[in-house]
Amino acid sequence: MKYRTRVYYTEAQKALMWERWQQGASMKEIAQLFGRHHSTVQGIISRAGGVRPRQRTRSSRSLSLAEREEISRGIAARRSLRSIALRLGRAPSTISRELTRNGGLAGYRAHRAERAAWDRACRPKTCKLSGNRTLARVVARQLRAVWAPQQIAGWLKWRYPNNENLQVSHETIYRTLFIQARGALKAELLAHLRRTRKMRYPRGHTLKGKKQGRIVDAVSISERPASVEDRAVPGHWEGDLIIGSNHSQIATLVERKTRYVMLVRVKSIDTETVINALIKQAHKLPRELYKSLTWDRGTEMKAHKRFTLDTDIKVFFCDPKSPWQRGSNENTNGLLRQYFPKGMDLSRIHQNKLNAVARQLNERPRKTLSYHSPAERFAECVASIS
Repeated sequence: MKYRTRVYYTEAQKALMWERWQQGASMKEIAQLFGRHHSTVQGIISRAGGVRPRQRTRSSRSLSLAEREEISRGIAARRSLRSIALRLGRAPSTISRELTRNGGLAGYRAHRAERAAWDRACRPKTCKLSGNRTLARVVARQLRAVWAPQQIAGWLKWRYPNNENLQVSHETIYRTLFIQARGALKAELLAHLRRTRKMRYPRGHTLKGKKQGRIVDAVSISERPASVEDRAVPGHWEGDLIIGSNHSQIATLVERKTRYVMLVRVKSIDTETVINALIKQAHKLPRELYKSLTWDRGTEMKAHKRFTLDTDIKVFFCDPKSPWQRGSNENTNGLLRQYFPKGMDLSRIHQNKLNAVARQLNERPRKTLSYHSPAERFAECVASIS
């Protein structure tokens, strides 16, 4: 039986690996840099939950590799421990303990001792949730109630303002879920997150499999007015399609100022069908509350001129491979995956169901709105123009 040789990466290779991962490269692309299979990269990244570990540092009091090599040369030259210590400016007891821990005079090897020293220094700080089971149970209970980690963290701070033992940051909750070695929260709780991914992916990691094509006469997002960029006035929307199985899709629209969501059933991904559905939806809103639409470079918007001609709504296009330029829409699409998981046939979803889901999102308090709901803020905008 033939066994596969275990693959090791040096610290320099791991540093490059994490650098490329943070830049948005896929595991396959990273593995190709080293001429290896992507599973060797996946193991390293997934164990850390997709979060780059902090760079390890050496105490100034610890022996360096150069000093350990000097000890090894001293032993080979049969010098006394006291003379070796004198050359290094160290106490003789330091040299003695170093040899005792690493094989003695006969078995001491500098590189092996260096590696063992780093291994012994692996004493990570105990996770707060691991050391506080009461807090961990509260967090787990709220996760099962489909609370987001940020909501849990904010609620705990409000509920127990004078008790830091019952407070925890949302970042700690995410890391404890993603890094199962912490042992505080069970992996099954990942299913209750709005986005059920098992590790953190960097910005721009994928384009979600969408075809990017050339849009004729596309107006770049760089030409969008400043009042749209700073969310100063309502009526400017971001849009996209979320894709399901069997080439099914739903159009998602988010108003930038209020984060108000609209969902539109789209029977086909061809540009004529998508544009017709968007035109029909646009006519349901007052003209003052639908002034512009920002979309990505998907070919479903090839007929954007017809949309503008029929609705008098300007369309702006994001730069290629820049989904964060529609940040509100991207965030909403992630939340919608809780209702419409990847691989689901979206063609079976009736518009009434889409309206019900949109209503749930619009009635949910949002931190970015000072815990007002999008529905409340959008109603204020409607009232101001009537």
